Amino acid sequence: MSDSQEATSPVAGIGGPAACVSKVELRVSCKSLLDRDTLNKSDPCVMLMVQNQGQWTELDRTEVIKSNLNPVFAKVLMLDYYFEEVQKLRFEVYDIHGTHSIGTRDDDFLGGVECTLGQIVAQKKMVKPLLLKYGKYAGKSTITDLSVQITLAFCDLFSKSDPFLEIYRTNDDGTEQLVHRTEVIKNNLNPVWEPFKVSLISLCSCDDERKLKCLVWDYDSRGKHDFIGEFYTNFKEMQKISSGNKVTWDCINPKYKLKKKNYKNSGLVILSDLKLHRVYSFLDYIMGGCQIHFTVAIDFTASNGDPRNSCSLHYINPYQPNEYLKALIAVGEICQDYDSDKRFSALGFGARIPPNYEVKDHFLYTLCRFTCIQGVVEAYQNCLPKIQLYGPTNVAPIINRIAKLAAGKEPIKDASLYHILLILTDGVVTDMADTREAIVRASYQPMSIIIVGVGNADFTDMQILDGDDGVLRSPKGEPVLRDIVQFVPFRDFKTASPAALAKCVLAEVPKQVVEYFSHKAIPPMNPVLNSTPKSIASTPE
Repeated sequence: MSDSQEATSPVAGIGGPAACVSKVELRVSCKSLLDRDTLNKSDPCVMLMVQNQGQWTELDRTEVIKSNLNPVFAKVLMLDYYFEEVQKLRFEVYDIHGTHSIGTRDDDFLGGVECTLGQIVAQKKMVKPLLLKYGKYAGKSTITDLSVQITLAFCDLFSKSDPFLEIYRTNDDGTEQLVHRTEVIKNNLNPVWEPFKVSLISLCSCDDERKLKCLVWDYDSRGKHDFIGEFYTNFKEMQKISSGNKVTWDCINPKYKLKKKNYKNSGLVILSDLKLHRVYSFLDYIMGGCQIHFTVAIDFTASNGDPRNSCSLHYINPYQPNEYLKALIAVGEICQDYDSDKRFSALGFGARIPPNYEVKDHFLYTLCRFTCIQGVVEAYQNCLPKIQLYGPTNVAPIINRIAKLAAGKEPIKDASLYHILLILTDGVVTDMADTREAIVRASYQPMSIIIVGVGNADFTDMQILDGDDGVLRSPKGEPVLRDIVQFVPFRDFKTASPAALAKCVLAEVPKQVVEYFSHKAIPPMNPVLNSTPKSIASTPE
């Protein structure tokens, strides 16, 4: 994955906040594809489909690889990434029989797989079975994604050939993964391959001593390429060029080395240029292992109306969800892709709770957290008959609670966790001064606050908290360190889709994540050192 602004940074190190809109590069490989050809193996090609308003449309496709049931495609499938949207993808594999568009009657469908882009980004590598119609198994496909970029350029000296170069990285489990395949240079004794960009995570998982295997081939149009030679290196060795040293490798063919006494090499591979561009983006932090912990706080004040009355904002209609549930589900379904343990905190405020029916600043729905958004929904529905709606609408205690959780017991040293607090309320907060103070304090912690106004109240004062019209300040005049609040009245989205609401309220989160860690000079975590995402600690009382 590469941010669209990365190439503009001329120096290494931590840059300013990256743009929110990022380009994601997807690489696809398949295993054990169906063989639909009688005489030869299938000639596979993968088509990337995106869903837009319920319709699947083609976005891009890979090259066709001749006679191969385990293809590793070199072409990068690129698309825009939006954290705030559920981006549904479908990968369809076809056995191609001609130069015409794939997907026609002459081409054999080898299987398809669906997922969301958020799932790929969060998992970094996804292996899912290909399915034919009616869910029939059809092999396996591997989808991986990349991040931070470097720029490489190679040249070589070979005997008569049509050479191209492949770079493979060695994974932790000993397997090899194709990182880049150059173009073919026809009939050239001194070919110079075009410069190319590849992510540092893809190249070596940010481990500059990870072994890289490089293979050089003589291209054959029938797919039976002749092996010229190989060499091994790592990114640490490549970086020697930056100090003015020439980096050259002998390209060795092991068979020739054994047979020929005077054999030196099958040519030289020379690294002619290397430029490292490092501008951390939201994707870098997510792929580095940063978890998004989601907390929802719901307003149970009396102004919502008796939940047993159909006019109440908390009325549980058996045929459609109320506004609280619509907002909760729309935002929660986005956030759940980025929380490895899928455990969400659910808080309420403004109610009298059993057994003594005393008013508390906030309370947990239950003693445990929930393993999915549906669990939060069910807890919300179950608690309504047990509590008494009351007041006031005080949100400062909840903001302080999550800010304390985000701060942790020790100074924050890595980009492992970021918090999103979703506050659903039907009216203007009654502790505005304390809330402003709480937001200023929270702006120093790894957290964002989303406030959705439910119902038809006058939310004019709530815009003050958003900060879009000016810098929010505490009652004493202290400004927020960064803008962390997004306020949206639900009534503006009553006739819109849930996706439109989620897109609006979450649009600023990627920028806020990058702003926080950039301010703290905290880079993304090394995925090698953080192969197991951290679980979320219990919410402190």
